[in-house]
Amino acid sequence: MESKLSLSEFRARLTNNTEIGSLNAQLNLFRIFPRFGGIKPFYGLFDDKSFRLTLNSPTSPTYFVLRGKYKNVDNVVKISYIIEPNSKFQLLWVRFFPIVCLIAINVFFLFFGRGLRKASTIVSLFLLILIFYSRWKEERKWKKLEQKFIRIFEIKIGY
Repeated sequence: MESKLSLSEFRARLTNNTEIGSLNAQLNLFRIFPRFGGIKPFYGLFDDKSFRLTLNSPTSPTYFVLRGKYKNVDNVVKISYIIEPNSKFQLLWVRFFPIVCLIAINVFFLFFGRGLRKASTIVSLFLLILIFYSRWKEERKWKKLEQKFIRIFEIKIGY
């Protein structure tokens, strides 16, 4: 893909829109209580050839990382990137923990709560809603990360 920006403008936008920090250390005091000024849209690391960025949100962490490389070819900035999970464990936890809870609570009500059929139905419906909400939110964060990256760095999508 190509950016409408020059290489120097692209690097300047990387610098101006990225809070520098390791993607593995997201729960330190500087992440929870951001420094002075406004919060930059991205959090991560970059150098002269590559970048690893995620959305900068101390309250709602994203599980996806935008990893890519860029280079100048004939005065056009060529960008190749992929969006991948930051940690396989985090992604598995978000996807499958509600399902495991649903099964565990239904097994509990099956063996120990024989008179609580209405409660088990309500809890099961709540957990089903939670499962669909977590999947929807995960997909939304993935799209939001890509859209923000494309908008800020003025990327032309060539199919």
